[in-house]
Order: sequence, then C-alpha cells, then structure tokens
Amino acid sequence: MTTIYDFSAKTIDGEEKQLSDYEGKVLLIVNTASKCGFTPQFEGLQKLHDQYKEQNFEVLGFPCNQFGHQDPGADEEINQFCQKNYGVTFPMFSKVDVKGKNAHPLFDFLTSEQKGILGEQIKWNFTKFLIDTDGKVAKRFGPQKNPDTIETDIEALLN
Repeated sequence: MTTIYDFSAKTIDGEEKQLSDYEGKVLLIVNTASKCGFTPQFEGLQKLHDQYKEQNFEVLGFPCNQFGHQDPGADEEINQFCQKNYGVTFPMFSKVDVKGKNAHPLFDFLTSEQKGILGEQIKWNFTKFLIDTDGKVAKRFGPQKNPDTIETDIEALLN
C-alpha cells in the first residue's frame, strides 16, 4: 500500500467508503474524541473545512476511545455530539483504534509514513495528518497544534 487511496473505512453512518473517493484532494485526517481537553478543536477543524472545501480540501474525522476512554459513545451519539456542539459537517467515520494490534490499517500506514516526536505511535487524541493531492502523508501534527495554526501548510498543498 503506497497511498491513503488504497484504504477504505466505515463512515459514522455505517457505509464502507473508499478513500480513493478523495483522490486529488488535500486532506486532514484527525483522530478525534468527544470528551477530551482538545475536543474544542472541532470548531477549528470545521472552520478549516468551511474555508477550504471549495479549493479541494476535506477534513476526515476518526473517533477513537483509546486515550483516557474519552469517546465511549456509540457512533450515532458521537455524530450527534459533533453536529450539535460544533456544527461538524465534514466527514466523520466510525470509531477506530489508531494504535496497537487492532489499529485500523489506515492509521498503521499514516504513522509508518510520518513519525511523531516520540516515535511512530499516536500518543493522544487530535493527532493530525496532512495528506497531499497524491494521497501521500505530507505532515504530522501533534494534538496541541491548533487547527488554525496549520493554514499555511494547507495552502501550500492547495497551490
């Protein structure tokens, strides 16, 4: 597997989605959580999505309950929370593991392509992977990196 287009994932509504459907777009893939100190980043992620969606950009959210059990709800509950509290309209996917033996293959790929400061494994919620128009991992951002601080990186890939 050489790009994210080789993977599929289940949407939060239960449909299998080929990531090749996003071919040619700049993507920001984020492991999210509804009950985390970083949860307010949904607002910034939605802002980025709104600001750049007409320029071939998408945010893809992947809920994860591996860090402090901060996303314990079912997919429907998570989806309602994101829409009600943060107005999320960007694509959300079914809850996944992002590390360990049950990690979704997409996240195994992402972490092998872009190591973090402390190594390959994702350490917490709201780790972000910026994907270029060829489906390759361009950058990785830690949870503390606010979405509004990566606009320049997104714009560089859109131009």
